[in-house]
Amino acid sequence: KLVIGILAHVDAGKTTLSEGILYLTGQIKKLGRVDHRNAFLDTHALERERGITIFSKQALFETENCSVTLLDTPGHADFSAEAERAVQVLDYAVMVISGTDGVQAHTETLWRILRRYDVPSFIFVTKMDVSSRGKAGLMEELRSRFGEQCVDFTGPDHEEIALCGDAALEEYSSAGRVSDLEIAKLVKARALFPCFFGSGLRLDGVEALIDGIDRYMVQPDYPAEFGARVFKISRDEKGGRLTFIKLTGGTLRVKSALRYRGKDGEVMEEKVNQIRLYSGEKYTAAEAVSAGTVCAVTGLTAAFPGEGLGLEFADTVPVLEPVLTYRVLLPSGCDPLSMLPKLRQLEEEDPLLHIVWSSRLREIHVQLMGAMQTEILKRIVLERFDVPVEVDAGHIMYRETIAAPAEGVGHFEPLRHYAEVHLLLEPLPRGGGVEFSADCPEDVLDRNWKHLILTHLSEKQHLGVLTGSPITDMKITLIAGKAHPKHTEGGDFREATYRAVRQGLMGAESLLLEPYYAFRLEVPPTELGRAINDIRAMNGSFSSPEDVGALMVITGRAPVAAMRDYAASVAAYTHGRGKFFFHPDGYEVLRDAASVISEYAYSPEADLDNTPDSVFCAHGAGFPVKWDKVPEYMHIDTGFGRDKTAQNLPILRARSFDIDEKELEAIMDREFGPIRRPMYSSRQCNSADSEKRDTTVKKEYLLVDGYNVIFAWPELAAIAKDNLDLSRRRLADMLANYRGYTKCELVLVFDAYKVPGGSGSKEDYHGIHLAYTKMGETGDAYIEKLADDIGKNYAVRVVTSDSLIQLSAFRSGVLRTSAREFENEVSWVLSRIDAAMDRMDGGMRAEKIGDKVNYNGKQ
Repeated sequence: KLVIGILAHVDAGKTTLSEGILYLTGQIKKLGRVDHRNAFLDTHALERERGITIFSKQALFETENCSVTLLDTPGHADFSAEAERAVQVLDYAVMVISGTDGVQAHTETLWRILRRYDVPSFIFVTKMDVSSRGKAGLMEELRSRFGEQCVDFTGPDHEEIALCGDAALEEYSSAGRVSDLEIAKLVKARALFPCFFGSGLRLDGVEALIDGIDRYMVQPDYPAEFGARVFKISRDEKGGRLTFIKLTGGTLRVKSALRYRGKDGEVMEEKVNQIRLYSGEKYTAAEAVSAGTVCAVTGLTAAFPGEGLGLEFADTVPVLEPVLTYRVLLPSGCDPLSMLPKLRQLEEEDPLLHIVWSSRLREIHVQLMGAMQTEILKRIVLERFDVPVEVDAGHIMYRETIAAPAEGVGHFEPLRHYAEVHLLLEPLPRGGGVEFSADCPEDVLDRNWKHLILTHLSEKQHLGVLTGSPITDMKITLIAGKAHPKHTEGGDFREATYRAVRQGLMGAESLLLEPYYAFRLEVPPTELGRAINDIRAMNGSFSSPEDVGALMVITGRAPVAAMRDYAASVAAYTHGRGKFFFHPDGYEVLRDAASVISEYAYSPEADLDNTPDSVFCAHGAGFPVKWDKVPEYMHIDTGFGRDKTAQNLPILRARSFDIDEKELEAIMDREFGPIRRPMYSSRQCNSADSEKRDTTVKKEYLLVDGYNVIFAWPELAAIAKDNLDLSRRRLADMLANYRGYTKCELVLVFDAYKVPGGSGSKEDYHGIHLAYTKMGETGDAYIEKLADDIGKNYAVRVVTSDSLIQLSAFRSGVLRTSAREFENEVSWVLSRIDAAMDRMDGGMRAEKIGDKVNYNGKQ
């Protein structure tokens, strides 16, 4: 069993060669043509309309010794990410070169990808029937671009083959030829690249290629244990989600349960409902498949391209990534929040689209490779969702890194939760990507927690602190951590890990990087001076010009920002005779970073989804600590930044931070005036009772978002339709009863933000604190500030279904309860009061419970 991919530059003849292979192996009865819009593997209407391959497809064929799954990949540079995903599951590749155009810039990019994933490769030079270039000249070009391992196999020269390996040379010296087995070993090791010549359209040389596949390709050794790699997500004609995988070990059966981790890090366990073996548009269902098979399965709802199943690990960052991001322009009346989940479906199919929702701007952003992909995206959105969208001109995608090592600390300890993580952030050379590792002794942190932290590091795209751009060229190492034997949960380490990365970046010297293009520029000799001046003006670098026939060739690198529209300029000043090829080629430090940073106006501390702050705990409640103060509170001292001996392991520090009773009382006095109930006032207590008071359980502070509760509770919402004031009083009465029974401190807040001339008011109402905010002050802000003030020392709970207030409460480490959950809680308390009243002698309807009870409006 073999999986073979066909790769090429656009219009090189790749799909035509695939048709020829399928025809000669008996899989199709009639040759299709791209220009006739009936190619077997170009099944999508957009592909037939435009005459290019956009989506990778598969077909099945057999030779005498091989059962082959053929993957036809896109050739256009804008869809090269789709091709790269297919490369990750290939056993072998066939690189198709146009005999008329030779090796193009994108051909070299694809070759670089094959080298990175270590895929053995054949080369087929097609269109030789219309090429004016001879075989010798083309072989010279292949050797200069791809290496001396390229050998002409139209009439194999065994002496040339023998020079590719010592064992082959010994065999040739003794037998005068190299055996098929030894050739197969050389091909497998990428020490030999067999080259074939012919014409896919006329079927010249195609049989020789098929014979080479049969003789010189061997099946990999697969383990018995199950493993698979996801390389593609698509949807069938009914809209069902298809997950395309290649089995790299064991067997997969229908109804098998697969356990994997989705893109958000959540562990999923789902059953395979169907296994489909596709060939073109059609498929056959299978009950079981074995290692080496490419198939589509249904039933997996969150798997993504690059996901590893079973023995396989998630794959590395792709070589080809977009360098431009675009704003999606929706038609009038189209709600962006309703459009977002639809676009997320497309992101599942192409993860590099990277759909981003900007809550601040209420905009959707998408990453694209170029103009062709932009047009295809617009068509797919229109056809699938019936929404005509546009995109803006696009913006450069920057990256961020650091200049020197730094330590990042994240601590997450709201009530009954605990995790602390220490990370070492180190810069890598340009193009190094992001690496994660652990260098933490197991007597400091258990192995299972270390694995979990590494998982959380890799599951998210971490953002820098200059512009909020993704980080790159950085190694992040876990150097210390701490868990609680009872209270630590997996989500605690996720929070601590994310905060540690951001805290480290805040304290490090960050660098802003801009993307570069590698280019090949062909111009007439008369325009050479103009071309060189242009490249210098763009801060580009280049090698000495080469004389290639009637053109001068310049190769080099330059910033994407300067070269975005240069292809049109080349066509203009050379009157169509010049050619400009380019592809993304890494990142370099941006020279004028200050202006870009100023334009972005990014505030890392205001980015609540990527906060650098930590949450610590004292006296049963969490409280937030700003990122720059975290080292003063952290529980582990790693010794980072100091001279360390071999014996210097991380030191655990016991820390306790309190605000005392008087400070807490001062906060409540400031908000609601002096406390008039002696039993709660520390000023009324002598030193003898203070010791007793310290040993009692401290009160809970409950902050209630009044209007949110009113409109969430059906009874109060119905009253509010006719009389809002009456609904407010009804809620206050119910909460007074609740407070009297539970003995909590309760603050009920009503938002008067838009009340003209409102000065706000604060009063006590039957034992609860009642607050109306003033004009210009939101209830959200008031609750957040009060929670932050008193949450340092006491158990604080915020009652709201407002997601922003909940997020703020979570960031502060205080507890959250939704309005609906609180309704059930209040109903239970009132039922307990009813039961107590029913048991009272003489049918009395009121009794002192705790402090006071206000029942049915009567005190």
